[in-house]
Amino acid sequence: MRLTVIGTGYLGATHAACMAELGHEVLGVDVDADKVAALRAGRVPFHEPGLAELIERHTASGRLRFTTDYAEAGAFGDVHFVCVGTPQRADCAGADLTYVDAAFAAIAAHTRPGALLVGKSTVPVGTAGRLARSHEAEVAWNPEFLREGFAVADTLRPDRLVFGVESERAETVLRAVYAPVLAAGTPLVTAGFATAELVKTAANAFLATKISFINAMAEVCEAAGGDVGTLAEALGHDDRIGPKFLRSGVGFGGGCLPKDIRAFAHRAGELGVSLEFLREVDAINMRRRDRVVELARELCGGSLAGTRVTVLGAAFKPDSDDIRDSPALDVADRLRLAGADVTVYDPAAMDNARKAFPRLGYAVCVEEALRGAGLVLHLTEWPQFREIDPEQAAAWVDRPRIVDGRGVLDADRWTAAGWQLRAPGRPAPREEG
Repeated sequence: MRLTVIGTGYLGATHAACMAELGHEVLGVDVDADKVAALRAGRVPFHEPGLAELIERHTASGRLRFTTDYAEAGAFGDVHFVCVGTPQRADCAGADLTYVDAAFAAIAAHTRPGALLVGKSTVPVGTAGRLARSHEAEVAWNPEFLREGFAVADTLRPDRLVFGVESERAETVLRAVYAPVLAAGTPLVTAGFATAELVKTAANAFLATKISFINAMAEVCEAAGGDVGTLAEALGHDDRIGPKFLRSGVGFGGGCLPKDIRAFAHRAGELGVSLEFLREVDAINMRRRDRVVELARELCGGSLAGTRVTVLGAAFKPDSDDIRDSPALDVADRLRLAGADVTVYDPAAMDNARKAFPRLGYAVCVEEALRGAGLVLHLTEWPQFREIDPEQAAAWVDRPRIVDGRGVLDADRWTAAGWQLRAPGRPAPREEG
């Protein structure tokens, strides 16, 4: 089939490349001429494992092309996926649908009769119905469930597909688009617009709630002398709960969970439904950053002024260069404001971090970052950081003190190498003597 993908950011570029991988002819559309030029040359302007190879291969074969021309896109195909962003509004009250509305209007003005406009963006419930009433072309909604670092696999081998449709024809078209995925046994849920929109927002709200729950338990553990790691292990053995997303730490960030739970709570309020618990989920998440800063102060005797601090991590999660609402960089900047001399290192997100936080220092490798440090904070769970030799690292730093903000380092191994180690929700080691 011939498909267009409107918007070639993280979601759009991934979807376009994966649709080409499934055998479709794909035209990606974007108003950013520089981004289009880079993609035409087979270059991906962000870090996502496996995506660059797909784009390079399919642009070279001609199966995947990119343009800034909506008229060309309208004439190219009859199925148009809208994959633009829905950032948080400036007033923090909900989702900004400016880009979604503009993209639908732009492609609808050039589509042929019988075209299907398919939204993939995360939107407040009711958006699909409003767009369907506003445009002559038929609308469907096909929410995305991508995890940064796993986006290619999540597109080609998803946990489920959700089709929000109002006609058998729309469902038939989407079944044809995803035929190879469905043939591999992927579950399909077909629903109305409202349910399809709610699947994505409800999923993000549930994941955020689970993360904040274990972080709230970390606060209780710290007050009571418990160990949140052992607590989470015990909870995870319950099949009704499971172990995923039960790791206490500095909390979640990124461009999805924080803004999506705020937009969901706001939209529910507009509908007369109170989701106040999501505001507490958000508050708990932000408190974890405060707690990591407190642990840093405690290790430094109450004051960070003049301390050379190394922050390991800048991206909000590993296998990504995305720094949107990054807990690591937020904490790093708070440490700087508290008087610390902060140096950051991240395997992929250095360029983005420098642009957003120019007043922080940056190193070119782990060794350079650690040399002379009086305190280390582990804040993004890159495998490279978990594999650091604590004995070698102790020889590089000035004082072997570390806050494990992700709760994944082998505490016994690090303390045996002479490190003072603190982690959220874990008891402080007893003083000898």
